[in-house]
Amino acid sequence: MTGTSFESEKERDYALAYLNAPRWRNVKLGLDRMELLMDALGHPERNMHFVHVAGTNGKGSTCAYLASILEETGLRVGLFTSPYIEMFEERIRVNGRMIASHDLFEATQRVREAARAVEEQRGEHPTEFELMCAVALLHFAQSKCDVVVLEVGLGGRFDATNIVHADLCVITPIGLDHTNVLGSTLDQIAYEKAGIVKARNLVVSAPQRAEARAVLERQGEEVDASLVFLDPHEVSAGMIDSTCGHQFFTYQGEEFITSLLGSYQPLNASLAVLAVRMLAQATTLLDLDGSPLEACIHEGIAKALWPGRFEIIGSDPLTIVDGAHNADGARALRESLCALHLDASSRIVFVMGVLSDKDFEAMIDEVAEVGSAFITYTPPSPRALGAHELARVIAMRAPDAFVHVASSVDEALRRAAEKAGPEGIIVAFGTLYAIDAVKRANRRLSTL
Repeated sequence: MTGTSFESEKERDYALAYLNAPRWRNVKLGLDRMELLMDALGHPERNMHFVHVAGTNGKGSTCAYLASILEETGLRVGLFTSPYIEMFEERIRVNGRMIASHDLFEATQRVREAARAVEEQRGEHPTEFELMCAVALLHFAQSKCDVVVLEVGLGGRFDATNIVHADLCVITPIGLDHTNVLGSTLDQIAYEKAGIVKARNLVVSAPQRAEARAVLERQGEEVDASLVFLDPHEVSAGMIDSTCGHQFFTYQGEEFITSLLGSYQPLNASLAVLAVRMLAQATTLLDLDGSPLEACIHEGIAKALWPGRFEIIGSDPLTIVDGAHNADGARALRESLCALHLDASSRIVFVMGVLSDKDFEAMIDEVAEVGSAFITYTPPSPRALGAHELARVIAMRAPDAFVHVASSVDEALRRAAEKAGPEGIIVAFGTLYAIDAVKRANRRLSTL
């Protein structure tokens, strides 16, 4: 262990500077570099079990539910997700604990040496995400994890996480996103997501649109995988209680409680429940000693936490932050707001910042009918769409709404509070990459 917090901070800064360096991003898609990287590291992925999660929306929440349930069974559980909300270490957890600075430093040192060997052999340096994934897998192996819940970064077929052969694959709802990389149609995107399904895999999927379902079924047949779809008719959601901070729902007639409030969370949670039950039936991983699996499932669903998804961060006015960043996410956000059963006079003010490569026009269309005002800002990202341009598009697509351009997130929240009034609702959404900035700004304003 390092001797001082200063040394730990230096180690952390060193590791992040290396992992986040931009010079390796523009390389060809493929798993060749990742395979060579794992070989140079001694294949840390080969002695662990994996639950591999792909999809468009709901991946993070579903991963959180899965990890929480598996931890309740007494297993040592690794969790790799992206992006992070407040700090990089959130992406790599073991039984809920983020990777320590010194462990991050040591794993990064080993991965750096292995990456040099890959570059010498192939002439290409591993990408930023490949390096992060390698650090995570190395840390999980060193931590002696029994099982790892592994979230796909982008697509699936050529994603760095697809280096593993999972015990269970989970597919969350597939929609249009990252169309510049994955394809412009639903079946093209589903084809990339289905790439995580390998020979004789156990696969559990959320309900899918017809085009996506057909692709998944075809992939399952080709590789002799066992594919089960969640039946949405077996999921029944109750009212979201913003005061108590939870919602009840039923799955297959059983009642569950979750502290994740989005209207889509009962579906995500039920997908995790089905996945764990299927895993228990098909493997010996969940042969528990005296701990009833169903009790672990209920407790895991209740304890699961996942920030930035219809998360309440303030009151008077009620302030919600949500990571919706595509049309499906914005539709789910609108449905979640409707599930609050608000007074008809309640003003909903959207604080919106988006990335320029997203379908922000479709996002605006999904929420325009419930919002009385939009306050735009420019997110802290090189891919951000300017606040003035976003405001111009909103004015065209929601001509009855009040639109204001803010120079910062702080100003956006202040202006939104003025428009909403104490009985109204502020909803900040548009990109996961701005959630931390929104939450920090809200904390600053609450102290004034």
